[in-house]
Amino acid sequence: MSLVLGVLGGMGPAATLDFLTKLQALTPAERDQDHIRTIVDINPQAPDRNDPLNKPGPVLAEMAGALRGAGADVLAIACNTAHAYADMIVRASGLPLIDMIGAASAAARDTGAARAGVLGTREALKLYREYLAAQGMGIVTLPPERQEVFMDLIYRIKRGDLSSGVRSEMAALAADLAAGGAEAIIAGCTEVPLAYQHGSGRLPFIDAGEALARRCVSVCLGLEPVPAI
Repeated sequence: MSLVLGVLGGMGPAATLDFLTKLQALTPAERDQDHIRTIVDINPQAPDRNDPLNKPGPVLAEMAGALRGAGADVLAIACNTAHAYADMIVRASGLPLIDMIGAASAAARDTGAARAGVLGTREALKLYREYLAAQGMGIVTLPPERQEVFMDLIYRIKRGDLSSGVRSEMAALAADLAAGGAEAIIAGCTEVPLAYQHGSGRLPFIDAGEALARRCVSVCLGLEPVPAI
């Protein structure tokens, strides 16, 4: 019997659906009953995580508590930036959290890279800097003017723009990180893989959502320990 996974989603909706697709694809299953029971709160009304003044923490905590009440045994957050509120989410729910930032950072380490370039929001970059340091790795980030371009792209993707122009600019930003010394690229925002996929550049590419989905499968099927609270 696998653990029931609760997913805090909707940040944004398309990225959550992308995560769930990867979760399903990575689950070793021969029939419906082999898949992981997953309870998902797709809540696009959660305040924008990119502005702390919006105070998204209480809404995320309420979502987590409701997921526990619905039967979840363990949680995942389908948003990198929302991990800034991980402690509040765990306290509110009393459930262990499978950490996306940790999963992606470990995947970057496993490539053998010494420095990872991260395409992420400012809040997510703070988390990645800490987690990568714990893996003995350095971080490469975009210069301020290119970070602004990145944020504009993220909001365009959230509006449904997956045009060739958006894809080309995202690839150019990844190339900027490579030029800055990155030896691997982390898609540290769940919208990035919607416009930039494996094989788009010459460096190893870590999709944080895919890394999280892989860990969720392992934890829920008992292949690795449940994270400590």
